[in-house]
Amino acid sequence: MPSEIFDPDKFVEISERAEYCAVKRLKDIVKLKLRTPKRLYTLKAEPTKAEEIIKKLQCEIREI
Repeated sequence: MPSEIFDPDKFVEISERAEYCAVKRLKDIVKLKLRTPKRLYTLKAEPTKAEEIIKKLQCEIREI
């Protein structure tokens, strides 16, 4: 079941129990997708803010 998260701090907190984070880079936005055993969480961010968030994540990072 997918769900979108709007708070970057909560997204980083969920990354502790995630299997991996998929990073999808589009022209003007970056989508970060956390795969947990039950859900897929998505966060949309600006490219500069996304880099800061990626550095804080505590799971495997996969570029799509």
